[in-house]
Amino acid sequence: MNAERPEKSGYAALRRNRCSAPQAGYFLTFNLSERGTNRRLHEHYDSIRGEWLRLESDRLWTVRTMVVMPDHLHLLLVLGEAANLSATIRLFKGRLAPVLRERGMHWQDGYHDRKLRQSDDRLPVFLYIFLNPHRAGLVEAGGSWPAYYCCEEDWAWVGAMTNADLPMPGWLH
Repeated sequence: MNAERPEKSGYAALRRNRCSAPQAGYFLTFNLSERGTNRRLHEHYDSIRGEWLRLESDRLWTVRTMVVMPDHLHLLLVLGEAANLSATIRLFKGRLAPVLRERGMHWQDGYHDRKLRQSDDRLPVFLYIFLNPHRAGLVEAGGSWPAYYCCEEDWAWVGAMTNADLPMPGWLH
């Protein structure tokens, strides 16, 4: 019998419609499998930065801005020409998995992605990423989050809107 199976919902259904377009902008979120206050993903910023720079040198992506939080990370990137989005993310997460495993952390399966259209305003994404540690209460007033990155080209315009590289007070409400 060759009866048609009903379509499964969940992650598999999301993957089927996922788009991967070279030179497109993507807003991505990766979570640890167990979210919570005892996680310290941000302490591995140097390892994370090393892997994203390795992917940049392989022309797989260009990271525009990123923040590494205790239990997740957000990034805005431009996908390169050498591989599709899921293959690039598989490399990134896979290369970091041993570092995380040594410290009792694991990636959650999958990731959240949003492909940005050419006409989309990037400022809300930059501000969301920049403000994430501030809104989470991880940064004291007048402080900056050490696990935040913005490329020089973008910081030239985003940083000009800040209060001496800190969020404007009204942004935090």
